[in-house]
Amino acid sequence: MSVTSMIILVLIAGICGAVGQSIAGYSRGGCLASIAVGFIGAMLGMWVAKLMGLHELFAVRIGGQSFPIVWSIIGSALFVALISFISKQR
Repeated sequence: MSVTSMIILVLIAGICGAVGQSIAGYSRGGCLASIAVGFIGAMLGMWVAKLMGLHELFAVRIGGQSFPIVWSIIGSALFVALISFISKQR
């Protein structure tokens, strides 16, 4: 994977993470937190999709890697909602 494709992948993950945070209504951190939430959301979203037997709805291929946009946003929203629930309990 080239540096350019890695930068593009990180930007897409950041956008997906920011959209997931907006859907959940909870935002902590900045750009790096959105990128991390985007990647975690992609893993979480694809795991949930595989459990339910669903396919990738909209995936982008960058540098030979497939990044699921829709599942990343859904997973990000679920992950951020979980973080919000846990942090508001304190």
